Amino acid sequence: MKLIIIIVLVLAAAAGGWWYWQKSQAPEIRYETGTIARGDVIQVVTATGQLNPVLNVTIGSQISGNIMKLNGDYNTLVKANQVVAQLDPAPYVAALHEAQANVAYAQAALELAQLTANRKLELVKERAAPQADLDTAIANLHQAQATLQIQQANQETAQVNLNHCTITSPIDGIIISRSVNVGETVAAGTYAPVLFTIANDLSKMQIDASVAEGDVGELEAGQQVDFTVDAYPTRTFHGVVAQVRNAPTTVENVVTYDAVVSVNNADQKLKPGMTANIAVVIAQRPNALKIPNAALRFRPPDTADAVIPGTPAPGAGPSPRPREKHDSTRTVYLLAPGEKTPSPVLIRTGISDGVYTEVIDGLREGDVVVNSILSNNPALTGQGNGFGMRRPF
Repeated sequence: MKLIIIIVLVLAAAAGGWWYWQKSQAPEIRYETGTIARGDVIQVVTATGQLNPVLNVTIGSQISGNIMKLNGDYNTLVKANQVVAQLDPAPYVAALHEAQANVAYAQAALELAQLTANRKLELVKERAAPQADLDTAIANLHQAQATLQIQQANQETAQVNLNHCTITSPIDGIIISRSVNVGETVAAGTYAPVLFTIANDLSKMQIDASVAEGDVGELEAGQQVDFTVDAYPTRTFHGVVAQVRNAPTTVENVVTYDAVVSVNNADQKLKPGMTANIAVVIAQRPNALKIPNAALRFRPPDTADAVIPGTPAPGAGPSPRPREKHDSTRTVYLLAPGEKTPSPVLIRTGISDGVYTEVIDGLREGDVVVNSILSNNPALTGQGNGFGMRRPF
């Protein structure tokens, strides 16, 4: 019995010693690394917008009436001053005839007033009538003249309304929308009812894109734009920034600005209203040294940057070009061949495409930088980079 107890105690002591020894051993830290290589780096600003015709005209009716005839439909090509719709003119013809009759009546009244005034003038000269009668006759003459002018204006209004029964296109273009049918009645009130929407030329279109205020400072007229639409997911279209408008749009405290992109649509593939996902090329560096963005975010656990900003970095050569607005100073961790501990290096970076960043100074092609930590040590969980570490293999 004593022997069994002794054996149990020895085994327990051995297990405890082995557990203590395992706990005291620091686990080997493994790193996920990236290699500095050359490639193209293209910085873009992304946004979404809608394709619209450059010139878009809505045709309405200034008068109320019944649609008697339509000479245009969807996708109909029209010329300027071409008749596209005809309202029933009968009520306006009758109104014009009434106005013409009123003008004739007013002319007759004016002639009578003129004759009366002339007779009163002769009688006053012969002292056969008082001056008051002449004054009254002259006043009636002036009233007749004013009445004639009013009736002539009414006749002109009636003629204009009759002319508006014939609706013409103001521009050369194509009908992209029709809102009425033959036999419908349009009622013109405060707003003219819309009959057609005509686009001037669909071979030239524009994208009205909403650009976030944080990106609008990068946009300038003349920059190249690549964009896609859902109708052709495998095709990339091209355009040019034509204008960045200053009027802000605020929706739920988000401020955006309208960027107008000119698009050549010679093959007529793009249609008004399509949603375009645009990428404005801000800057591009062909065959540049580039570093993974994960390496820029990496920080070793419980360490501080050892490089003092402004001091030359190991392996740094002369700057290949003057400092630009995209340049910044960053610290990354270089893992030299045969070394187990990364060393901090100060570098200058340029533009970024969201995955890789251009390296201007501080690293050479083939250098190995640390992206994150791969370790089984729970104490290191959540350390290494700004977004946590990958789980161990």
